[in-house]
Amino acid sequence: MEAWNLIIGNPVLNVLIALSHGLGGSFGLAIIALTIIVRLITWPLNKRQLNSTKALQEMQPKIQELQKKYGKNQQKLQQEMMKLYKEAGVNPLGCLWPMLVQFPIWIALYQAIMRALATTPENLLDLAQRLYSWGIVNQAIPLSSQFLGLDLGQTASANGGLGLLLAIIVGGTMWVQQKMTQAPAVDPRQESTSRMMTLMMPVMFGLLTFSFAAGLGLYWATSNIIGIITQYFVTGGW
Repeated sequence: MEAWNLIIGNPVLNVLIALSHGLGGSFGLAIIALTIIVRLITWPLNKRQLNSTKALQEMQPKIQELQKKYGKNQQKLQQEMMKLYKEAGVNPLGCLWPMLVQFPIWIALYQAIMRALATTPENLLDLAQRLYSWGIVNQAIPLSSQFLGLDLGQTASANGGLGLLLAIIVGGTMWVQQKMTQAPAVDPRQESTSRMMTLMMPVMFGLLTFSFAAGLGLYWATSNIIGIITQYFVTGGW
Protein backbone atom coordinates (compact mmCIF):
# COMPACT_ATOMS: atom_id res chain seq x y z
CA MET A 1 0.00 0.00 0.00
CA GLU A 2 2.82 2.41 0.82
CA ALA A 3 4.48 1.60 -2.50
CA TRP A 4 1.19 2.38 -4.27
CA ASN A 5 0.88 5.75 -2.53
CA LEU A 6 4.52 6.60 -3.18
CA ILE A 7 4.50 5.72 -6.89
CA ILE A 8 0.95 6.58 -8.01
CA GLY A 9 -1.43 7.74 -5.27
CA ASN A 10 0.45 10.71 -3.81
CA PRO A 11 1.80 12.02 -7.15
CA VAL A 12 -1.71 12.07 -8.67
CA LEU A 13 -3.07 13.78 -5.55
CA ASN A 14 -0.42 16.52 -5.54
CA VAL A 15 -0.54 17.12 -9.29
CA LEU A 16 -4.34 17.42 -9.10
CA ILE A 17 -4.14 19.97 -6.28
CA ALA A 18 -1.38 21.93 -8.07
CA LEU A 19 -3.43 22.01 -11.27
CA SER A 20 -6.44 23.24 -9.32
CA HIS A 21 -4.45 26.17 -7.96
CA GLY A 22 -3.00 26.96 -11.37
CA LEU A 23 -6.49 26.97 -12.92
CA GLY A 24 -8.01 29.54 -10.62
CA GLY A 25 -9.01 27.14 -7.87
CA SER A 26 -11.30 25.09 -10.15
CA PHE A 27 -11.14 21.43 -9.10
CA GLY A 28 -13.24 20.45 -12.12
CA LEU A 29 -10.85 22.11 -14.58
CA ALA A 30 -7.98 20.40 -12.75
CA ILE A 31 -9.58 16.99 -13.40
CA ILE A 32 -10.06 17.87 -17.07
CA ALA A 33 -6.44 19.03 -17.31
CA LEU A 34 -5.24 15.83 -15.63
CA THR A 35 -7.30 13.81 -18.12
CA ILE A 36 -5.54 15.56 -20.99
CA ILE A 37 -2.14 14.91 -19.38
CA VAL A 38 -2.95 11.20 -18.95
CA ARG A 39 -4.11 11.05 -22.57
CA LEU A 40 -0.84 12.62 -23.72
CA ILE A 41 1.22 10.18 -21.64
CA THR A 42 -0.70 7.17 -22.98
CA TRP A 43 -0.76 8.54 -26.55
CA PRO A 44 1.72 5.93 -27.91
CA LEU A 45 -0.62 3.14 -26.77
CA ASN A 46 -3.70 5.00 -27.95
CA LYS A 47 -2.09 5.69 -31.32
CA ARG A 48 -1.31 1.99 -31.72
CA GLN A 49 -4.92 1.22 -30.82
CA LEU A 50 -6.23 3.71 -33.40
CA ASN A 51 -3.93 2.35 -36.11
CA SER A 52 -5.04 -1.21 -35.31
CA THR A 53 -8.68 -0.17 -35.53
CA LYS A 54 -8.10 1.55 -38.87
CA ALA A 55 -6.26 -1.52 -40.20
CA LEU A 56 -9.10 -3.79 -39.06
CA GLN A 57 -11.62 -1.59 -40.82
CA GLU A 58 -9.58 -1.68 -44.03
CA MET A 59 -9.35 -5.48 -43.72
CA GLN A 60 -13.12 -5.85 -43.54
CA PRO A 61 -13.54 -6.97 -47.22
CA LYS A 62 -10.89 -9.69 -46.78
CA ILE A 63 -12.49 -10.78 -43.50
CA GLN A 64 -15.89 -11.09 -45.17
CA GLU A 65 -14.33 -13.18 -47.97
CA LEU A 66 -12.83 -15.55 -45.40
CA GLN A 67 -16.18 -15.81 -43.61
CA LYS A 68 -17.92 -16.76 -46.86
CA LYS A 69 -15.20 -19.24 -47.79
CA TYR A 70 -14.75 -20.94 -44.41
CA GLY A 71 -18.05 -20.14 -42.72
CA LYS A 72 -18.85 -23.84 -42.20
CA ASN A 73 -15.41 -24.65 -40.83
CA GLN A 74 -14.87 -22.47 -37.77
CA GLN A 75 -11.47 -23.95 -36.95
CA LYS A 76 -10.14 -23.21 -40.42
CA LEU A 77 -11.72 -19.74 -40.31
CA GLN A 78 -9.94 -18.98 -37.05
CA GLN A 79 -6.62 -20.13 -38.49
CA GLU A 80 -7.02 -18.02 -41.62
CA MET A 81 -8.09 -14.99 -39.58
CA MET A 82 -5.03 -15.27 -37.35
CA LYS A 83 -2.88 -15.61 -40.46
CA LEU A 84 -4.46 -12.49 -41.93
CA TYR A 85 -3.92 -10.53 -38.71
CA LYS A 86 -0.28 -11.66 -38.57
CA GLU A 87 0.39 -10.65 -42.19
CA ALA A 88 -1.14 -7.23 -41.55
CA GLY A 89 0.73 -6.81 -38.26
CA VAL A 90 -2.54 -6.27 -36.38
CA ASN A 91 -3.41 -7.43 -32.87
CA PRO A 92 -7.22 -7.62 -32.54
CA LEU A 93 -6.87 -7.38 -28.74
CA GLY A 94 -4.64 -4.30 -28.92
CA CYS A 95 -7.65 -2.07 -28.28
CA LEU A 96 -7.82 -3.28 -24.69
CA TRP A 97 -4.39 -2.06 -23.58
CA PRO A 98 -5.14 1.67 -23.22
CA MET A 99 -8.09 0.88 -20.94
CA LEU A 100 -6.06 -1.57 -18.83
CA VAL A 101 -3.23 0.96 -18.46
CA GLN A 102 -5.69 3.58 -17.22
CA PHE A 103 -7.15 1.39 -14.44
CA PRO A 104 -4.46 2.43 -11.90
CA ILE A 105 -5.08 6.07 -12.85
CA TRP A 106 -8.83 5.65 -12.20
CA ILE A 107 -8.18 4.19 -8.76
CA ALA A 108 -5.60 6.86 -7.90
CA LEU A 109 -7.89 9.64 -9.14
CA TYR A 110 -10.82 8.39 -7.08
CA GLN A 111 -8.61 8.28 -3.98
CA ALA A 112 -7.17 11.73 -4.80
CA ILE A 113 -10.64 13.27 -5.13
CA MET A 114 -11.80 11.89 -1.79
CA ARG A 115 -8.56 12.88 -0.03
CA ALA A 116 -8.25 16.34 -1.60
CA LEU A 117 -11.80 17.24 -0.58
CA ALA A 118 -11.25 16.10 3.02
CA THR A 119 -13.94 17.33 5.41
CA THR A 120 -13.28 15.52 8.70
CA PRO A 121 -10.30 16.19 11.02
CA GLU A 122 -9.03 12.65 10.41
CA ASN A 123 -9.15 13.09 6.63
CA LEU A 124 -7.47 16.49 6.86
CA LEU A 125 -4.63 14.96 8.90
CA ASP A 126 -4.26 12.17 6.33
CA LEU A 127 -4.20 14.75 3.53
CA ALA A 128 -1.53 16.84 5.29
CA GLN A 129 0.73 13.80 5.52
CA ARG A 130 0.47 13.18 1.77
CA LEU A 131 1.12 16.71 0.49
CA TYR A 132 4.45 17.61 -1.04
CA SER A 133 6.31 20.70 0.16
CA TRP A 134 5.36 22.58 -3.00
CA GLY A 135 4.21 26.13 -2.36
CA ILE A 136 1.55 25.85 -5.06
CA VAL A 137 0.08 22.78 -3.35
CA ASN A 138 -0.14 24.32 0.11
CA GLN A 139 -1.67 27.50 -1.26
CA ALA A 140 -4.47 25.54 -2.97
CA ILE A 141 -5.87 24.03 0.25
CA PRO A 142 -8.79 24.04 0.99
CA LEU A 143 -10.36 23.12 -2.35
CA SER A 144 -13.86 23.80 -3.63
CA SER A 145 -15.73 20.72 -4.83
CA GLN A 146 -18.25 22.70 -6.90
CA PHE A 147 -18.09 22.59 -10.70
CA LEU A 148 -20.89 23.41 -13.14
CA GLY A 149 -23.46 22.77 -10.44
CA LEU A 150 -21.94 19.41 -9.48
CA ASP A 151 -20.40 18.50 -6.15
CA LEU A 152 -17.42 16.51 -7.40
CA GLY A 153 -16.79 14.92 -4.03
CA GLN A 154 -20.30 13.45 -3.82
CA THR A 155 -21.66 10.56 -5.85
CA ALA A 156 -23.45 11.37 -9.09
CA SER A 157 -26.64 10.00 -7.53
CA ALA A 158 -26.35 12.59 -4.74
CA ASN A 159 -26.14 15.32 -7.39
CA GLY A 160 -29.67 14.69 -8.59
CA GLY A 161 -30.51 15.48 -12.21
CA LEU A 162 -27.03 16.78 -13.05
CA GLY A 163 -25.51 13.57 -11.69
CA LEU A 164 -27.88 11.50 -13.83
CA LEU A 165 -26.93 13.59 -16.87
CA LEU A 166 -23.24 12.98 -16.14
CA ALA A 167 -23.84 9.21 -15.93
CA ILE A 168 -25.72 9.30 -19.25
CA ILE A 169 -22.88 11.28 -20.88
CA VAL A 170 -20.31 8.77 -19.63
CA GLY A 171 -22.32 5.79 -20.86
CA GLY A 172 -23.23 7.44 -24.16
CA THR A 173 -19.71 8.58 -25.02
CA MET A 174 -18.31 5.16 -24.10
CA TRP A 175 -20.85 3.50 -26.41
CA VAL A 176 -19.84 5.79 -29.29
CA GLN A 177 -16.15 5.17 -28.65
CA GLN A 178 -16.65 1.39 -28.52
CA LYS A 179 -18.59 1.43 -31.78
CA MET A 180 -15.73 3.35 -33.40
CA THR A 181 -13.07 0.91 -32.14
CA GLN A 182 -15.04 -2.33 -32.52
CA ALA A 183 -13.10 -5.01 -34.36
CA PRO A 184 -14.89 -7.14 -36.99
CA ALA A 185 -16.24 -10.40 -35.60
CA VAL A 186 -14.90 -13.72 -36.87
CA ASP A 187 -18.09 -15.74 -36.41
CA PRO A 188 -21.72 -15.18 -35.31
CA ARG A 189 -20.96 -16.13 -31.72
CA GLN A 190 -18.18 -13.58 -31.48
CA GLU A 191 -20.42 -11.01 -33.13
CA SER A 192 -23.12 -11.65 -30.52
CA THR A 193 -20.57 -11.34 -27.70
CA SER A 194 -19.15 -8.17 -29.22
CA ARG A 195 -22.60 -6.59 -29.43
CA MET A 196 -23.33 -7.52 -25.84
CA MET A 197 -20.03 -6.01 -24.65
CA THR A 198 -20.71 -2.85 -26.66
CA LEU A 199 -23.93 -2.47 -24.71
CA MET A 200 -22.85 -3.78 -21.31
CA MET A 201 -19.67 -1.70 -20.89
CA PRO A 202 -21.43 1.68 -21.30
CA VAL A 203 -24.22 0.56 -18.96
CA MET A 204 -21.68 -0.63 -16.38
CA PHE A 205 -19.68 2.62 -16.49
CA GLY A 206 -22.88 4.63 -16.36
CA LEU A 207 -23.87 2.79 -13.17
CA LEU A 208 -20.35 3.18 -11.75
CA THR A 209 -20.54 6.92 -12.44
CA PHE A 210 -23.83 7.04 -10.56
CA SER A 211 -22.26 5.24 -7.60
CA PHE A 212 -18.84 6.91 -7.34
CA ALA A 213 -17.65 10.49 -6.85
CA ALA A 214 -18.84 12.77 -9.65
CA GLY A 215 -15.23 13.88 -10.17
CA LEU A 216 -14.38 10.40 -11.45
CA GLY A 217 -17.34 10.57 -13.82
CA LEU A 218 -16.03 13.90 -15.11
CA TYR A 219 -12.69 12.22 -15.81
CA TRP A 220 -14.36 9.36 -17.71
CA ALA A 221 -16.56 11.68 -19.74
CA THR A 222 -13.63 13.91 -20.71
CA SER A 223 -11.43 10.93 -21.57
CA ASN A 224 -14.18 9.41 -23.74
CA ILE A 225 -14.78 12.67 -25.61
CA ILE A 226 -11.05 13.07 -26.31
CA GLY A 227 -10.98 9.45 -27.49
CA ILE A 228 -13.89 10.03 -29.86
CA ILE A 229 -12.26 13.13 -31.36
CA THR A 230 -8.87 11.48 -31.91
CA GLN A 231 -10.54 8.33 -33.28
CA TYR A 232 -12.54 10.41 -35.75
CA PHE A 233 -9.50 12.21 -37.12
CA VAL A 234 -7.51 8.97 -37.45
CA THR A 235 -10.16 6.60 -38.86
CA GLY A 236 -12.95 8.97 -39.90
CA GLY A 237 -15.64 7.45 -37.69
CA TRP A 238 -17.10 3.92 -37.79
